[in-house]
Amino acid sequence: MMTMLIEVHMLQNHAPSNLNRDDTGSPKEAVFGGYKRARISSQCLKRSIRRSAIFGEQMAGFLATRTRSLPELVRDHLIKAGINKDMAEVGARKASGFGNVEGKEQKANESGYYRTAQTMFLTDSDVKVIGDVIEAAARESKDVKAFEKIAAKDLQKRAEDTGARPMSVDIALFGRMVTSEAFLDIEASSQFAHAISTHKIDHEFDYFTAVDDLERAADDEAGGGADMIGDIEFNSACYYKYFNIHVEGLVDNLTGKAFKKSVTAEDEKNARGTAAKAVRALIEAACRVMPSGKQNSFAAHQLPSLVWIEIREKNLPVSYTNAFCTPVNPKAQGGLETESAKMLKKECETLTKKFDLEACKRLLLAKDDDIEILNVPSSRSLKTLLDGLEAVVQGV
Repeated sequence: MMTMLIEVHMLQNHAPSNLNRDDTGSPKEAVFGGYKRARISSQCLKRSIRRSAIFGEQMAGFLATRTRSLPELVRDHLIKAGINKDMAEVGARKASGFGNVEGKEQKANESGYYRTAQTMFLTDSDVKVIGDVIEAAARESKDVKAFEKIAAKDLQKRAEDTGARPMSVDIALFGRMVTSEAFLDIEASSQFAHAISTHKIDHEFDYFTAVDDLERAADDEAGGGADMIGDIEFNSACYYKYFNIHVEGLVDNLTGKAFKKSVTAEDEKNARGTAAKAVRALIEAACRVMPSGKQNSFAAHQLPSLVWIEIREKNLPVSYTNAFCTPVNPKAQGGLETESAKMLKKECETLTKKFDLEACKRLLLAKDDDIEILNVPSSRSLKTLLDGLEAVVQGV
């Protein structure tokens, strides 16, 4: 069976911003090619896509929730099922043990709510199955004391024995790792690189003050001053972004092929249709959505200047990051965006020729219509590009 690897390369120039900051509040950075570069972490990029309205609306009904609140979801399930309040309280505590392999139950927080030991990616099916398992245990217990004697680890095993459950698109794309027998570990079908600037950067500081609107300025030096002063570190950078999606891995995750004894042709067909929609939603969100860091202060909402997609029939990914090992000169005649595009084009065409890199389909969307890569002209619009991509994934 033919495999399909979709690789996405983007250039995106942001105005002054602090899109992704470290523990000190400074914009994240990295040294690459011997020069300091602006950086946006892969975790930040994935979360901005996963939590975006675009991805959420297009994948509605196919998404999971990342949370530690499984116990409270189980409590709600039990109460709706007619389990009394005291038994539901025990059930919530039992569910708190699902966040660790030992099944250790957690203590309630100050508000009286239970949380699991770790944050988990949960589908609606996960919550329902665990709720049903704990509900059954509550009903088989003659009283609260009997229910309390059932170990959370035993309940985990009961949930595991129910078999594979329907998989959500976001878990199928981004993967899941949990230390609990009740859930399946899922290998991600996508890979995201940290975005780095195509040029070297220096951070700057925005000095600011806060002044009381109602305080009347005094005539002397002691009055009329600022009530607060501070600064925010920021930079401005053109980022190279790279990620890939292994379509067969995505389809297999959606069908549960690795965990089911058999997968029907209808399952495969439905999963491929969902995968095509997921790929489209992911790439559209990657193009239109920005990380949320300090956006109220900087509003750095700039769209990509170039999107280059290569679809390969072998799962052999190739990043063109080394196009920018020598930093782009922002003062070059063509400007930062144009010079970055030229360097990306050169790297892509050189590696394609030298290493015989094959692709069954290539798609380009460039702000500058004069830009071509490997003789591929720019699509008319993002919609045109995505329509072509979705058709390839579906096999149309």
